[in-house]
Amino acid sequence: MIDRGAKIFAIEYDTEAVDFLEKDLTSYIPNQLKLEQADIRTFNLMRLEGDYKIVANIPYYLTSNLIKIISESDHPPTIAVLLVQKEVAERVCATAGEMSLLSVSAQFYWQTELGLVVPAQLFTPAPKIDSQVLILKSRQKPLFEVDSKRFFRLVKAGFAARRKTLLNSLSGGLRVDKEHIHGLLESAQIEPSKRPQDLSLDNWFALYQTACSQELI
Repeated sequence: MIDRGAKIFAIEYDTEAVDFLEKDLTSYIPNQLKLEQADIRTFNLMRLEGDYKIVANIPYYLTSNLIKIISESDHPPTIAVLLVQKEVAERVCATAGEMSLLSVSAQFYWQTELGLVVPAQLFTPAPKIDSQVLILKSRQKPLFEVDSKRFFRLVKAGFAARRKTLLNSLSGGLRVDKEHIHGLLESAQIEPSKRPQDLSLDNWFALYQTACSQELI
């Protein structure tokens, strides 16, 4: 992409790393690189003109927050290629039976793929865990037509007590008595004994539609 004239807007939080990169990279691609010391958590993505892609090796602790930021942005990237903790990459791409709030949130906004595994020994110093490339491709159109605030209110309520059944977690999270929640789940054709990690995105959408019709969210 650099050979084809792609422009690079590099963001680095560490001031010492910025100094090093300025000396090392600007001599290599002086006319294509803009380097800025900034915190991606507060950086205004609207400053990036047109379609853009994100390629990043990010601190592990930022993964969930960064995915949330780019997902909810008014100007998200067309694709994000992130090197993250292997376990987290697997969680993002999970299927029904192993879902989490993170996987539901990510897959709602993105087509998710697992890329190459990067063993710990390739880093200096070597961390205790392996890393993996996580690929997030922007959906051409929304996965479901929903009010995202209401949808995620429901999902967050479901995952509020991950080890409990949906009957118990939704009752507590939505502050609705179990009788109503039992009826809600049955109407959505979901077993009340299931746990939140068992539900697919389609299940959550069906539950959302039913909850809206019953004015529970």
